Amino acid sequence: MLQFGMQATPINQSCTVPMTQPVLRVALAVPLRASFDYLAPENVSVESLLPGIRLRVPFGRGERIGLLLETVAEPSVARELLKPATAVLDSEPLISKQQLDYLRWVAGYYHHPSGEVFLSALPVWLRKGEALLSTKEPAWQISETGKNLDIQTLGRAKRQQAMLDCFKQSARSMSTEDLKNADVYSRDALKSLVDKGYLEETSRALLAIDNFEKQQDSTFAQQFQPELNAEQQAAVAAVLNQKGFHVSLLFGITGSGKTEVYLSLAQHMLDRNKQALLLVPEISLTPQLFDRFQKRFQSPVVALHSGLSERERALAWQQAATGEARVVIGTRSAVFTRLPELGIVIVDEEHDQSYKQQEGFRYSARDMAVVQGQQFDCPVLLGSATPSFESLHNALKGSYQYLKLTQRAGNAVEPAIDLIDLRSVRLNAGFSPVTRRLIAEQLEQKNQVMVFLNRRGFAPVQSCHDCGWVAQCHRCDARMTVHAGRKRLMCHHCGYQQRIPVQCPDCKSENLITLGQGTEQVENVMNDLFPGVSIVRIDHDSTRQKGSMREKLEAVRQGRHQLLIGTQMLAKGHDFPNVTLVVIMDIDHGLYGSDFRSTERMAQLLLQVAGRAGRADKPGRVLIQTRHPDHPVLHSLIGQGYEAFARQSLQERREAGFPPAGFQVLIRAESARFEVPEKFLRLARNLGQKQLDKKSPDQHIEFWGPVPAVMQRKKGVYRFQLLLQATNRQALHHFLDNWLAQIEMIPEAKKVRWSVDIDPQDFYS
Repeated sequence: MLQFGMQATPINQSCTVPMTQPVLRVALAVPLRASFDYLAPENVSVESLLPGIRLRVPFGRGERIGLLLETVAEPSVARELLKPATAVLDSEPLISKQQLDYLRWVAGYYHHPSGEVFLSALPVWLRKGEALLSTKEPAWQISETGKNLDIQTLGRAKRQQAMLDCFKQSARSMSTEDLKNADVYSRDALKSLVDKGYLEETSRALLAIDNFEKQQDSTFAQQFQPELNAEQQAAVAAVLNQKGFHVSLLFGITGSGKTEVYLSLAQHMLDRNKQALLLVPEISLTPQLFDRFQKRFQSPVVALHSGLSERERALAWQQAATGEARVVIGTRSAVFTRLPELGIVIVDEEHDQSYKQQEGFRYSARDMAVVQGQQFDCPVLLGSATPSFESLHNALKGSYQYLKLTQRAGNAVEPAIDLIDLRSVRLNAGFSPVTRRLIAEQLEQKNQVMVFLNRRGFAPVQSCHDCGWVAQCHRCDARMTVHAGRKRLMCHHCGYQQRIPVQCPDCKSENLITLGQGTEQVENVMNDLFPGVSIVRIDHDSTRQKGSMREKLEAVRQGRHQLLIGTQMLAKGHDFPNVTLVVIMDIDHGLYGSDFRSTERMAQLLLQVAGRAGRADKPGRVLIQTRHPDHPVLHSLIGQGYEAFARQSLQERREAGFPPAGFQVLIRAESARFEVPEKFLRLARNLGQKQLDKKSPDQHIEFWGPVPAVMQRKKGVYRFQLLLQATNRQALHHFLDNWLAQIEMIPEAKKVRWSVDIDPQDFYS
């Protein structure tokens, strides 16, 4: 197990440095595509400074925390211009050489400033230069003498009796906090029991799971371990039977038990003294999976996600990096966590857009998981009920091992799916009469019903009935959403908000109306239609407080709510065994989207939501309200299933040259001045076209644009895009190496904020 040492060595900046002394090459989290050289001071041995340690260095008018990449004989600039570092923060590397190589590859592939990539592998706590945290806390355990002692022999020492009895009842070590929670803590009594030899001092991991500490025999884990069915056993064996790096796609319908496959594979890795990394797309899924992994394993499990405090995240990261934590469950950024004994990487819901970072360093955690497995020579498992076309393409052509789970676990069966035709139907807040009747039937039978509408707030539009005025955001090309409960108009793109007006700003009419429905309005309608029925709404607005999402989900599972209303937060991986009816209110926009991925995402969302119905013994039913009941995509999905729909769509992508048949790069530029980003991208395109004219025509790189972004004005700035498409990935990246260096020199590049998005997934962000 690795151990981190700690030292903060101040530097004497006035020392004279020999001209032959090696130079420190340091990565800094700045938006520059370069590393920086610093002098190694006389009072610190250069040999003791290993790549992967943190340094505090002067930069500009202040100081920054950097990561030592290497020592070199000669600097990249004149030696007399170099400054010495001001402090050495670590005695042992926080990032291994193997991980440094991995991060170098990542920075090169995404053509992103390497310093920002390297530092992103550390938690914010350590990026700020804070000291490493202690991952242990003092604890005490009962000795053999204490176990055999009759507590009555302690006489009138009631506090000692109570404390020793507490230890006898527990099979684990106990900390001060544990003793206080048990209401038996006494510093004097604790000291006396230790002095008498009845208790022994020890320590334990601060983030070690409670269940692991409470019970350390095999019976505890076994009661949470159902027997795998034949398909699950075959999937586990297929992954374990191959040695070293390989990628498997687990295509399992909703409710087929993919999580049990993950648990079984993780257990096999723990038995081999390896670590397991499980990536999940959303924070909301982390507690649910964390609980299941806690209950199963007798090894420490840690979580890594943005819902933790900086200190909590640093502590979890350190336990993972030292090998103390054997299972790590995390969201997107966890893919860069140091795991010295990594045995497997599992990506749950691998199709989810949340794995793609949409700001700054625009990486795909799913794709980086594959590279991580290759770098560390371990298997990678991608799991989904609706795989991304990219992953399915790789599985169909044999690059990935293709595994399937076609049956729901236990006695559950797939739900029946019906299309509800909304044409020429009088709706009540978006619900057809048939839908209302079927909801009422299920509620009368004491079953749970889920209503899905991927639109939060009360209504997406407020308008004047007299003059046609529409509430628009003054910073974005977007309409303001009505939030009736908070009595606000809100922009979901920039966060701007204002009070709901009582009269039209243009004509002063008070005849203001709302158009469309949001989850808030649906909740109000359901309360009116079904009085006395317990209703819970789960969306971004109703789960703002920490822990509220977990509390609401637990209340649903316990049956305290009969009617669920929510957005896509309800669609991902949740198990609601008593939900027998799912109503999907508005899916039609995905049938005619301008993005070539629109139908893929619509299909994924539809089937993920539909999969919440009928997951236990009760049969499930799904109602899809649509004004296009004859659309071939809907009939293909319902009649033939996701794979048949995907195969047909992949053929269309191949004919058009779209990913995964082709490769794309999106250059984004924005500025407060309308004309500047378009001019910059036009000049960049001209440079690129000249570069291509000098090359062989078999590169097949095309420029599309520049054009305004789908939402041209967002957060007060104007945005333009330039798309590159190629048939050869290697040729595209070779072109980018030269082209990006050229466009950085364009004077207009300093007047805009621009970024490179490799393999873009969203043209709207």
